[in-house]
Amino acid sequence: MATKFSKETYLYWYEMMLLLRKFEEKTGQLYGMQKIRGFCHLYIGQEAIAAGCMTATTPDDKFITAYRDHGLAIAKGVSAKSCMAELYGKATGCSKGKGGSMHFFGVEQGFFGGHGIVGAQIGTGAGIAFAEKYKGTKNVVLAFYGDGASRQGMLHETFNMAMLWDLPVVFICENNHYAMGTSVARTSKTLDIYKMADAYEMPADTVDGMSPEDVHNAVLRAVNRAREKGGPTLLEIKTYRYKGHSMSDPQKYRTKEELEEYKLKDPIEHVLKVLQTEYAVDDASIEAINERVRLEVEESVQFAEESPWPSDDELLKDVYVQQDYPFITD
Repeated sequence: MATKFSKETYLYWYEMMLLLRKFEEKTGQLYGMQKIRGFCHLYIGQEAIAAGCMTATTPDDKFITAYRDHGLAIAKGVSAKSCMAELYGKATGCSKGKGGSMHFFGVEQGFFGGHGIVGAQIGTGAGIAFAEKYKGTKNVVLAFYGDGASRQGMLHETFNMAMLWDLPVVFICENNHYAMGTSVARTSKTLDIYKMADAYEMPADTVDGMSPEDVHNAVLRAVNRAREKGGPTLLEIKTYRYKGHSMSDPQKYRTKEELEEYKLKDPIEHVLKVLQTEYAVDDASIEAINERVRLEVEESVQFAEESPWPSDDELLKDVYVQQDYPFITD
C-alpha cells in the first residue's frame, strides 16, 4: 500500500522511538538498582508523539513540557548521555545534576523543560511564544501537558491571552487517560479535552497518539497556521503509558486487559511493520539500527557512571540570575 511518508521518515521514526523506549527501559532498571533516586516518570508507550512532532517542526521551534520529559528532551536533541547523567545527579547532566528526572533542560536544543508544577509550563510556553513573536521570528512553541493539567486555572488564563495576542503556540495535551491515577471521566464532564478550545474560539483537533503519521499531520497543520500568524491551536493527542504514573505507582486503577489492548497498538511495532512490508527493509538493516540504539543507551550509562558529582560550590549557583537593568538607578 502506498504511503505519503518516505522510507527515510519511517527509518527516522523507528530509530527515534526505539531509542526513547530503550532509554526508558534502562532507566526503569537502574531505578530499581537505586542508581537513580527521587521521582521518575517514564515515557514508554507515548513515543509516537515525540517522533511525529519532530518531523513536523524545525530545529528552531521550541518545546516545553511537564515532568514526563525524558522522551521529548532526547527527541529534541538533548543527548542521551547528558540525560542519563542528570538522572544520576551528576555534574555533566543536562541540568548540572540539579534537576533530576523531572527537570531536564536544553536551551541550545530549544528544549525548555521539564516542569514539576502541574500546568505551570502551559503559561511559560505561551510566554516563550510571546518572545518569539516580539522578536519577529517564524518560530513556533509546542507546549505539552497531560490530561490532568487540563483542570488547572493556568490553562484557561493562558488560552485566553494566547488567542487575544495570536501567539505562535501549539498546545498539546498528551492524554494518556489517567493523570496520576484518576481517569478523565472521574474528573471532568468534558471527556473530549480538545473541545475546551471552543470557549476561546481556538482551532482544535483530536489525534491518534499511537500513530506518528497522524501526529505529524496534525502538528504540521498547527505549526503552519502559527507561522502564518494564525495563532494558537489545541491538539488533544490520545496516547497511553505502558508503565505507571511514576515508579511507585501500583497501577490498581486499570486492568491488565486494557494495558494489553493498547500494546497491540504499539507505535514502534507499527512503524517496523511498515518498513518491512511496504519498503522491504531487510532484517540486517533493522538489526543495525537496534545495535546503534543499544550502544547509545549503554554509552549513556557508562558516561553517567564515570561522571563526577557536582562540587560543593555549585550549591547556590543557578538559583538567581544576575541581570543589569539600565533604566533602574539607585
